[in-house]
Amino acid sequence: MTTVLIVDDSAVCQRVAGACVQAAGCDVRYAADGCEALESVNTEKPDIVLTDLQMPKMDGLELVERLRDVYPQLPVILMTGFGSEEVAARALRAGASSYVPKENLSKGLSEALRTVMSVVHAIQEREKVLAFLEESQSRFVLGYEPGGTQALVGYLHEQLKLLNYFDESTLVQLTTALSESITNAIDHGNLELDSDLREEDDGSYRDLGEERIQQPPYCDRRVTVMATLTQSEVKFVIRDEGPGFDPSSLPDPTDPENLLKASGRGIMLIRTFLDEVTFSEKGNEVTLIKRRDSIDGDAES
Repeated sequence: MTTVLIVDDSAVCQRVAGACVQAAGCDVRYAADGCEALESVNTEKPDIVLTDLQMPKMDGLELVERLRDVYPQLPVILMTGFGSEEVAARALRAGASSYVPKENLSKGLSEALRTVMSVVHAIQEREKVLAFLEESQSRFVLGYEPGGTQALVGYLHEQLKLLNYFDESTLVQLTTALSESITNAIDHGNLELDSDLREEDDGSYRDLGEERIQQPPYCDRRVTVMATLTQSEVKFVIRDEGPGFDPSSLPDPTDPENLLKASGRGIMLIRTFLDEVTFSEKGNEVTLIKRRDSIDGDAES
């Protein structure tokens, strides 16, 4: 059953809102202000928070902001009274999911709850699917299709987001590293473009790439991306069909002298954002690993 935490300093308003919530088939908990609400959420997280705006100690706007920082996926519905329109608008911009005028609570609340509950149920279903997951593997083969790398990275980002696998900032870092790795496999692996050309900044790097896309043996080469998802980690294996290189020859991305070079940016991001990066002996295959337990550990530290 969906649990709704009602936050209001008025016992009368609590009872009225509680009756509406129970009529919608939800379980109800109560808090008298924002501080008490945060304690309740930390103890036993509800599915939805329904809060008044004007309260002592911590008002509804501050509660929305605090919840957004700690529980970004927890939906908050505002109960607004006359004169609180400006604060309600600020709260919506701060992350509240919806609002209901107090004067129309019985009708408006059931409608708002129905909308928000559909989102909550979708999130719960995704979490259930993730709990079922043992291992998922996908294999992709890319040529030189315009926008191909962006399309694949965007797809993998959405799949991980759909499962609530990582938070959004971690997902952005992970897919940035993946994009850099695929680009390296295409440019340096299959097209054999020299990184030093990037430092020239005269277009020669990209011009040579466009030429080689049309020329054998470069035009026939492909990049294979293997994605493996388990409960504990996501692993990407990116393999090109070029001659390879000596991985020990890679510049140290943490060396200040290499930090600002265009040729060192990709490997710096890859090694910074991931838990494990390993190259094959031939150098034409790289394995990227991001573990989920490292996220939990970071959150606790």
